[in-house]
Amino acid sequence: SAGAAAAPLPEEDCMKLNPSFVGIALSSLLAIDLWASKRLGVCAGEGSAWGSVRPLMKVIEVSGHGIPWLLGTFYGLCQSDSSAAREVLLNLLFALLLDLVMVAVVKGLVKRPRPTHNKMDMFVTISVDKYSFPSGHATRAALVCRFVLRHLVLAVPLRVLVVLWALIVSISRVMLGRHNMTDVLFGLLLGYALYGVVEHCWLSPATTPALFALW
Repeated sequence: SAGAAAAPLPEEDCMKLNPSFVGIALSSLLAIDLWASKRLGVCAGEGSAWGSVRPLMKVIEVSGHGIPWLLGTFYGLCQSDSSAAREVLLNLLFALLLDLVMVAVVKGLVKRPRPTHNKMDMFVTISVDKYSFPSGHATRAALVCRFVLRHLVLAVPLRVLVVLWALIVSISRVMLGRHNMTDVLFGLLLGYALYGVVEHCWLSPATTPALFALW
């Protein structure tokens, strides 16, 4: 009847009508991330604002790809005649494999699609590469950067170049339209953290003699 009190709304409807502050903040950040990433995708296509730079960006993309790094590290490991160099290269190989596994697992769990303005013309992709979060290139760049700075004796200009390479590889992912900004930022954080795991599990003749006996 008209005088009867209105029936209370179900709890889930109340939640929809009264979204939490955290939910609103996350939705706003996601919207900003998508908007800014699209604006920064200036090399996403030949007709984009910086479309003429796209071939150079794709060369940078290959420089941060896992396959060249894995093949190069494995070749160096096979050709090295120094026990110290073999130890460093073996741990770099372990770091690269760990990076591939972790990125694949996170991508498979999150399943965030790549930006709509991305062209699927990437260099050597596998099934999980259709997902965007996190950026494997950014993860690898941060991991390799920390590893090289820690274990290779380099002059200051070369150390600066290594850091610049990691930054350029990461920025290029957004410029090419491959990733959103949050994909790259999380990738950098993940790569930085994975290096700590590699250091903690460092492979040496004392800890893994059977592995080193193979070489």
